[in-house]
Amino acid sequence: MIEIHLKGLGKKYNANWVFRGIHYIFKSPGAYAILGNNGSGKSTLLQMLSSRLTQTEGEMLWINKGTTVKPEEVYRYYSMAAPYQDLIEEYTVAEHYHFHAKLQPFLPGISEDTFMRMLALPGINGKAIKYFSSGMKQRVKLALAILSDVPLLLLDEPCSNLDKQGTEWYRELIGYRLGNCLITVCSNHQPAEIAFCGEHILINDFK
Repeated sequence: MIEIHLKGLGKKYNANWVFRGIHYIFKSPGAYAILGNNGSGKSTLLQMLSSRLTQTEGEMLWINKGTTVKPEEVYRYYSMAAPYQDLIEEYTVAEHYHFHAKLQPFLPGISEDTFMRMLALPGINGKAIKYFSSGMKQRVKLALAILSDVPLLLLDEPCSNLDKQGTEWYRELIGYRLGNCLITVCSNHQPAEIAFCGEHILINDFK
């Protein structure tokens, strides 16, 4: 099980602080919502949790099963879905599945056929991602992340581009990870995205 310890964490660009003074511990298993309006810094914090961004001040520790993880090794422990991530447009979903599996394992029992069935997108076999709608692409991103066998799941506005049916699909899919990993969700106060989160962090509290 993984934990992330934030000790006086702060981030600024040029002379402007995005946030500072965050003291917090994320513990697995658990589901946490990072809440704030657009541009508030919640995505910045999420990328810092993934070690993609470094802090300006303070300290961040990743601890897996009692052992400290080096920042350059954190990528092994998480999967992520975000609006600013791109899929390989020329790939089919099946090709994406196999490419992803080379980088991160899927949960036990998630074969290619199971993955395709769980996407609940009929008629996509053999079609390149570039022909998908934004909502269909979002489903693929979420399925790749949520169904990965990693202890840390990072989701940034997961219901972006999803219609009502897609949102219900997301809420059902996330159930596969509740109670067995650390889930952190960035949201612009969208109830459907964070209904399962037991802890809420308001990024504006750290301005």
